[in-house]
Amino acid sequence: MAMDLAVDVYAVSRNFPKSETFGLASQMQRSAVSVAANIAEGFGRESNGSFSQFLKVAQGSLKELETHILIGSRVNLIDDTSTARLLAAADNIGKMLGSLIRKVTA
Repeated sequence: MAMDLAVDVYAVSRNFPKSETFGLASQMQRSAVSVAANIAEGFGRESNGSFSQFLKVAQGSLKELETHILIGSRVNLIDDTSTARLLAAADNIGKMLGSLIRKVTA
């Protein structure tokens, strides 16, 4: 799901004006990719402690992405339908991350 969200973020941000290529579009893309990448990197670690730490970093990147989405919406770069879809996906991923962190640290 995290990779699907990153792909969707790329699709939405592709429609931003050229002036945002190195601004909000880049920030959104980097934080979305970071969520998926940190989950994968943590999974590849040898210990639950490391995995948990990377999952927490992924949570932070997800919150960063949610903020970027809301800003994009407020400045009329992201339409309401896309905003709702992206935020719903982020919410689902956040719930899964929280559950996985609890299981790994138990």
